[in-house]
Amino acid sequence: MTKLTWVSVGDRGTVRGMNPLHPKKLLLSKWTAVSPVARQKHFLVSRVLLPELPELPDAPVEWVEIEAVHSGQVRRIKWRELRDSAVWRQGWV
Repeated sequence: MTKLTWVSVGDRGTVRGMNPLHPKKLLLSKWTAVSPVARQKHFLVSRVLLPELPELPDAPVEWVEIEAVHSGQVRRIKWRELRDSAVWRQGWV
């Protein structure tokens, strides 16, 4: 059983702590940085990077590439970092 730890209840009564998310639904998802990253706030998951292990075709996703909407700058992060609601908000807020 997975144990989830929630940090607090938000202004609108929503639970915050971890963004609910599944790696198979990451592609083209939209994200807002809580604190702008290099003056960029809005991002789009442009690539989901699958492990290159031919012996494990169902290996779990570990990395994604996020693209800044305004500048087009791309950076690679671990997909689980997007679950941290202190750093990322789902959607363009």
